[in-house]
Amino acid sequence: MKRWFKRSIFGIAGAALVAGSLAGCAGQRHGWSGSASEQDQAAFRARVVERVGSRLDLDAMQKQKLAVLTEKLQAQRAVFRNAGGDGGPRSQFQALFANGKLDQERARKLVDEKTAAIQAGSPELIAAAADFFDNLNPSQQQKVRDFMDRGRRWGRG
Repeated sequence: MKRWFKRSIFGIAGAALVAGSLAGCAGQRHGWSGSASEQDQAAFRARVVERVGSRLDLDAMQKQKLAVLTEKLQAQRAVFRNAGGDGGPRSQFQALFANGKLDQERARKLVDEKTAAIQAGSPELIAAAADFFDNLNPSQQQKVRDFMDRGRRWGRG
């Protein structure tokens, strides 16, 4: 594979996981939230597909591939969020500081569990991202690269 393509795929996957993790830690209650119902999550994914689809002028097949990618991203985020035991990311992080000292052993274990969760789901996520990106025409691919270069959301100009 070409070097830029691999970087793009890993960049998309990494950015999605980081953004999802930060949103989970911040206690956001949006469509990616673990507390949202499955119906709310599906509605949020549909809005994402429609919004991105309109920005990239996607056809029906491309929208379907984007929908698969958003499902994989949400599923990977849920696995990542739930890795590490009871409670959400915030309570897991707070538990590390519950005593007079940072629980270093528990922190290492938490990092290992989160890393294992990412590694387990990454092949499917990368395959879905590649399938979506490979089915874009060159101008659509350029729009995706431009979006990643800007480093901000599409809705913000």
